[in-house]
Amino acid sequence: MTAKTMLGAAVLAALAAGAAGAADKPKMEKCYGVSKAGQNDCAAGAGTSCAGTSTVDYQKNAWKLVPAGTCTKIKTPKGAGSLTPA
Repeated sequence: MTAKTMLGAAVLAALAAGAAGAADKPKMEKCYGVSKAGQNDCAAGAGTSCAGTSTVDYQKNAWKLVPAGTCTKIKTPKGAGSLTPA
């Protein structure tokens, strides 16, 4: 086997391993109203830009990524998580 062939095989193996790893990750969904202040993943509304910019706990227009199917089961002092911003 030449060095070029071995390099090609190594690249293919690395790509396959990366694809397999991605398939193992659970599907995620955006869940609004469940993050503590400054711990949102994104979309915190007017006056904010993105991740970590929510200003209050459980801000209804700031989301956090959670495993798919769990959002509305998350309970906070301000109610359950939501799949849509309020």
